[in-house]
Amino acid sequence: MSSTVTATVTDRSLDKSNARIRTMFGSIAPYYDLLNHLLSLNIDKRWRAKTVKLVPPVADQGPILDVCTGSGDLALAYHHAGTGKIPVFGADFCGPLLDRASKKSKRPNQKAAEQIRYLQADTQRLPFGDNHFQIVSVAFGLRNVADTDRGLAEMTRVCKPGGKVVVLEFSKPRVKVLDKLYLWYFRSVLPRVGQWFSKSPDAAYNYLPASVLAFPDYEALCDKMKAQGLTEVTYHPLTFGVATIYVGQKP
Repeated sequence: MSSTVTATVTDRSLDKSNARIRTMFGSIAPYYDLLNHLLSLNIDKRWRAKTVKLVPPVADQGPILDVCTGSGDLALAYHHAGTGKIPVFGADFCGPLLDRASKKSKRPNQKAAEQIRYLQADTQRLPFGDNHFQIVSVAFGLRNVADTDRGLAEMTRVCKPGGKVVVLEFSKPRVKVLDKLYLWYFRSVLPRVGQWFSKSPDAAYNYLPASVLAFPDYEALCDKMKAQGLTEVTYHPLTFGVATIYVGQKP
């Protein structure tokens, strides 16, 4: 069943060229964490915790990679779930966001400076060999990759056989009353609040709802994961379908 949420967006709103995405997220890096938590009513922390609980790290099964890591929240969640004993890599092609991730990991309450290794890399061209990571994750970043299929192909390539590819992403609610409220919030409230706080010169918070509303979700994203060779692909809606966790296993 397809969602009833629809939206009309401009071509500029959905410009996902590497240069535009890198510049846009670099410009909002100082406000990135604040606005993520504010605009999600702080529920995004729970969504990441649920992701790690659903696909937990396993000792002695190799490292973990979080792509489009942003300011590193999911990488940190996996670091803590592995009690600091499992190497975690965080990759993103936006330097200012990686700087925030690195600084966050060095805070005394995180104790992750040595265990998490951040590197600047494009998810469409990951600088790792095949079959390397037990978990390859992405949180709220896959829709920003210029070529979704290529990003999923790279995530699958570097995942070990038997390992998991995990996607946490916004989705469109299928509850009829909620979908109207969701659409109103995403198109009217979120861009204004985000723009007011961030003063983004590239209207980043107009891009956000446009990218979410246009991105494949539920069965459509599962089909894309299966097309890359992943098996046992499942999806798990969160908060009435505002976000969804997708999990696939590499044979």
